[in-house]
Formats: sequence, structure tokens, C-alpha cells
Amino acid sequence: MDQNLFLLLSLLSVVAFLYSSVGHGGASGYLAVMALLGVSPALMKSSALVMNLSVSLISFIGFYRAGHFRMKLFWPFAVASIPMAFLGGTMTLSDSIYKQILAVCILLSIGRLLYQFKNDENNQNPIPVWAGLLSGGVIGLLSGMIGIGGGILLSPLLLLMRWATLKQTAAVSALFIFVNSLSGLVGQLQKGGVHLPENLQYAIVATICGGLLGSYFGSQRFNLPTLRYLLAAGLVIASVKLILT
Repeated sequence: MDQNLFLLLSLLSVVAFLYSSVGHGGASGYLAVMALLGVSPALMKSSALVMNLSVSLISFIGFYRAGHFRMKLFWPFAVASIPMAFLGGTMTLSDSIYKQILAVCILLSIGRLLYQFKNDENNQNPIPVWAGLLSGGVIGLLSGMIGIGGGILLSPLLLLMRWATLKQTAAVSALFIFVNSLSGLVGQLQKGGVHLPENLQYAIVATICGGLLGSYFGSQRFNLPTLRYLLAAGLVIASVKLILT
């Protein structure tokens, strides 16, 4: 196997493991890895969404089986996000604008990975429907535009507003990411903008393996703070590279 391909698959597997442990599909991490290794933006967006689908679904199943999913926390955001993610998927951004927006989203994902939210189960607030629809629509549009599922934006919102516990947030974010990734990918197909690399099947297998392990440890066991710090350092490098190029 080519050394560059082996490095790519190894990094994608680690990203999938760490992101799925907090209910994320890992698209921002996959995009960061591909940016570091010089993959063209035309291939990055569609590839990240395809990998996102499998890992987010695996993560959702793990948290759902552990009893953490709540439909009332999911639907206010999903109703608006799904059509907006489709709309975002039909949009075409210049490489420079795409990289700048992606860099900001990667920086947000760093904060989500490193900041330790308190798991306050006794002080939760109800979600205003208008707030769920508005934020879901905005997140969905941005997700479709750059090829992420939106979990890095939704989960901090749920936790900061005390709308959900840590595990509930992970479960809701995982399904949110799946439906947005699917909607965004359909939008790309609609405009004929899907470009996939020839070795994508290996990447999917690598991320599924990482996602299975991450989902298990995240929903049943523990999180790995040291590895998250290492991933955050890599994401910082990727975001700086995107901003400078």
C-alpha cells in the first residue's frame, strides 16, 4: 500500500474514533486531514459527507441503544436543517471562500473537543421551537455548503443552553449529522457536483472501524482526553494551513 494512502487511512480512522465518541461523524476532522495531505477541495466535500454518513449512523446506534436519544431534542432542529442542507449542497463556493469557512468550522470543532461541559441532568431548559428551527436552518445551510454534518455547531449549542445532557447531546448530534450529510449529498448530486476519489472504499472501511470503537467507548465507557489534545493540535495546523492558502 502507498505510504501516503496508509497515512491518510490511519489518520481518518483515529479521527472517526475520537469524533464518534462524542456523537460526531467527523467531517471537519476528515476535511482537515485531507487539507493537510493536499487533497483538492473538489474531492474533499463529497468524500467527507460519504464518510460522515457511515460514522454518524454507527455513533447514533451506539448512543440510541444505550438509551440516550430523545426525539423532542432532535426534531426542532432537523425540520429546518434538512431542506437547508440540501440547498447548501447545491451551492458552489470558490476554493478560497470554502477554505476560509472550513477553517472557522475546524476551529469550532477544536473547542468542542477540548472544552469539558458539565453534565447537569437536573437543570435542563426546554427548547423554544422558534430557536430550534432558526438555529437548525442556519446550521443546515452551512453544513451543506462546506460538506459537514453540523454536529460541531449543534452540540455546543445544546450544552451551552442546557437543553440536553452530554450523552443526550451526543445521540441527537449523531442523527442530526446523518440526516444533514445525506441531504447535503443529495443536493450535490442534484447539481452534478459529486466528485469521489478512486480509493474512497478504503477510507470508508477505515472510518467505520474507528467509528465502531469510538461509539462503544463514548456511549458505554470513557473518553480519551490525551488523544483529543493531539487531535486538536492537528486540527489547529490544518486550519492555519487553510487560512494561509
